[in-house]
Amino acid sequence: MVSAGDFKNGITVEIEGNIYQILEFQHVKPGKGAAFVRTKLKNIISGGVVEKTFRPTEKFENAHIDRKDMQYLYQDGDLYNFMDVETYDQIALNSDVVGDALKFVKENEIVKICSHKGNVFSVEPPLFVELAITDTEPGFKGDTAQGATKPATVETGAVVMVPLFVEMGDVLKIDTRTGEYLSRV
Repeated sequence: MVSAGDFKNGITVEIEGNIYQILEFQHVKPGKGAAFVRTKLKNIISGGVVEKTFRPTEKFENAHIDRKDMQYLYQDGDLYNFMDVETYDQIALNSDVVGDALKFVKENEIVKICSHKGNVFSVEPPLFVELAITDTEPGFKGDTAQGATKPATVETGAVVMVPLFVEMGDVLKIDTRTGEYLSRV
């Protein structure tokens, strides 16, 4: 149990049957009346952000989030199959649970499967991936005072904006959180 007066950024708590992560909190002591805690909470399952206020003495149950390394095996229609690298157990997740998380992930790469009380709610790809370009237009020299970019399709099918000097067959380092090109490998 954690009281609202002890909130810290990043803590996950269970409020009214939902699992929330605390993004921001602020202890407020007005001139008149009782103190309160103003928070910005992110619903772990739906991804929605809400703002709520609590009395500092209110208590909430800690929510333990399990993050397990699993290997992404393959996609079969609407199902994505993963394998536990320690026990070799396999699970299949629906596309609405996975979402866009595997946009930059190739088969056989390690991802983190996030669950609460055995219910899987999200897949976290590695922070950075290295992917080869399968299709891009040739870059032309010219009026490029500003950093000119062009679209490039990588081997997973995702499209990334890259500088003009990047060519087909180049291997790129990509940030999976933003989908931005970082460098050539």
